[in-house]
Amino acid sequence: MHRKKYKIAILGATGAVGAELMSILLERDFPIAELRLLASPKSVGKTINFNGQEIAIAPVTPESFDGIDIVLASAGASVSKEWAAIAVSKGAIIIDNSSAFRQDPNVPLVVPEVNPQAIDQHQGIIANPNCTTILMNLAVYPLHKVKPVKRIVAATYQSVSGAGAKAMDELIKQTQAILNNQEPKAEILPYPIGFNLFLHNSPLDEQGYCAEEMKMVNETRKIFNCPEIQITATCVRVPVLRAHSEAINIEFSEPFSVNTAKEILSKAAGVRLIDDWSRNYFPMPIAASGKDEVLVGRIRQDISNPNCLDLWLCGDQIRKGAALNAIQIAELLIDRNLI
Repeated sequence: MHRKKYKIAILGATGAVGAELMSILLERDFPIAELRLLASPKSVGKTINFNGQEIAIAPVTPESFDGIDIVLASAGASVSKEWAAIAVSKGAIIIDNSSAFRQDPNVPLVVPEVNPQAIDQHQGIIANPNCTTILMNLAVYPLHKVKPVKRIVAATYQSVSGAGAKAMDELIKQTQAILNNQEPKAEILPYPIGFNLFLHNSPLDEQGYCAEEMKMVNETRKIFNCPEIQITATCVRVPVLRAHSEAINIEFSEPFSVNTAKEILSKAAGVRLIDDWSRNYFPMPIAASGKDEVLVGRIRQDISNPNCLDLWLCGDQIRKGAALNAIQIAELLIDRNLI
C-alpha cells in the first residue's frame, strides 16, 4: 500500500531554517510529491539540491501556492502576514515559524509533544512557537501534568543561530578578528558577539521586557491552556554558534521530589535526560547541536523555596526550536487525517 504524498512549499528556503527543513524532510522520509522552494527576489534563479534533484528557487506569487498542500513558512512575520491568507485561499495549510499569528485566538500554537489536540481546530494556519518557548515547554510540561506549575523564572543563553545564518557567519568572523588583534565588526547583530554577550535586542515594552521574553510568557500560557501561570524571563544572546540553553526555576503549589522529576523527564517525549553528578556532566550546547531531543539535567531542589525545582536545558534552536517542530506539526496533520 502506497501512502499518500503531498505537495510542499518552503517559504524562506534560503535561510538557516529553510535549509534545515529540507534536511529534516529527507531524514524523516516525509511523503513528498513535489517540493517548491520560494524566497526573496535576490535568490531567484539559484538552485538547491534536494535528494539529488536541482530545484530552482522561485519568487513568491499567488500562483506559487497553486496545488500546494502544506506551506512551511520561515521568512519572517511580515512575509507570513502578506502571503498566509493567499496560501490558505488556494487550499494550502500554512505552518508558520514567525510570530505573526501566535497570539491569534483562531490559530493553534502547537508543540506536538505538549498540545497535539490543538491542531484539530486549525483554520488553515498553524503557528510554530518561538524557539525558547518550545525548548522550555518540553522540559516543564511533563512536570506540569503531574503537579500544576504556579510560576516559572527563566534565563536564556541564546546562540546566534537564532538570528540566522548571517549572524552565525558574523560570530566566526568576529572571533577570528579578535584572535588576530583586530576590531570585531558588528553588521548583523547590534553589538559584537565574539567573546561577548548582550541582552536580547528585540524591542522593549513599557515594562522593560523585550519581545523575546514576552513570547515565552504569552506563548507558554496559550500552549499549556493555562492563562494564570506566572512567568518571567531574561533573554541573553551568547557567543555560541548553535543551540540555546535555559536555566529554569519552577514553582509548584507543594514540594516536587527531585527523583520523581528525573523519572518523569527520563521518559518524556522529545527529552533526553543528561544528569551525571559524579562527572559534573550536564547538557551543553555542543552536545545538543544537530540533535532532535532537548537535553535536560542539573535537576535540583531550590534551597530557597521547598516548592521549587531548578533545571538546566539545551536544545538545537534550528531543529526542535524551529524546523523539526514545524515538520512534526505537518506529520501530525497527516496522522490525525486533517489534510
